Amino acid sequence: MALHSGEQPADIVQEMLELTSQNLTRLEVKQHYKVIKELGRGKYGQVLLVLHRIRGTPMALKLMEKDKTKLGNFLYEYCAALYLSSHPNVIGMFGIVFETPNHYGFAYECALNKDLHSVIQPRVGVPEPAVKRCAQQICSALEFIHSKGFVYRDVKPENILIFDRECRKVKLTDFGLTRPKGTLLKLVSVILPYTAPELGELKDSAGLPIDYNLDVWAFGVLLFSILTGFFPWQHALPSDSFYEDFVIWQESQSSDDLPFHWSRFTKEALMMFGKLLAIDPVNRSPITEVLKYLDTPWKLENWDEVTEVKNPESLASMVEADTTELEKRT
Repeated sequence: MALHSGEQPADIVQEMLELTSQNLTRLEVKQHYKVIKELGRGKYGQVLLVLHRIRGTPMALKLMEKDKTKLGNFLYEYCAALYLSSHPNVIGMFGIVFETPNHYGFAYECALNKDLHSVIQPRVGVPEPAVKRCAQQICSALEFIHSKGFVYRDVKPENILIFDRECRKVKLTDFGLTRPKGTLLKLVSVILPYTAPELGELKDSAGLPIDYNLDVWAFGVLLFSILTGFFPWQHALPSDSFYEDFVIWQESQSSDDLPFHWSRFTKEALMMFGKLLAIDPVNRSPITEVLKYLDTPWKLENWDEVTEVKNPESLASMVEADTTELEKRT
């Protein structure tokens, strides 16, 4: 959809939303689609793999329960996804949106190899070449989203669909939290390992205008997690000792303060992480910073063999907690 003179992308999405709300089709899923299997389920509802009964086209149907979903939120997610779907690393949309007696739904491209989470080996991660392929593609998708004036706000392995297990083709999905840059965020209901530290301070504030650097932080945490198979911390808050150790190292820039579980990375990778995960959001690099490091190694060879564990009990408990969290989030 082309922009008219003076129109912003957020205005276009709002226009799409209003038009879609006036033309929302009512149908019964099984009359129009043959259900093959369930691809996923969550608080919102479920995702089904289906075949269109007339076209024979395989599709993923996202069905959101009406009693748990506001129509405006559903339509916004659909329209934002449709508007951004022209990028090769954003999930393709079929332009099919509807309601049933109990659900709102839309159809999108299916990825039969599931999501990035499904290939992360706990405590090991994903092979570095695959991580770099994934990083390059997700960086491209996020750069495109940012160029359109939106903040994605939900970078995590479960939202990266893979089309082969070597990550030669991956795509972002799930635009339920995507909003225009500058939207005032007053409350964060759940603090995840990917949540930027400035969002943990919202409780007593008047709100925070969201910015692209929120995605940059989450992207940095994502890269750490898929390279290692565990999170760098549970929460980017002062109460988390692993996060506090990271802050101390960032402030001192001394190798003596480098936390143990970061010592598996090369100096180039540490430089990259330092820029993506700058504590002060003003100092955070653009998402494209990662592209400067694709030709350099990120993990040290034989790290497990040459490194002595300084604090094995604490590290083991963190790995166990992170593994449990990764396994729960399917």
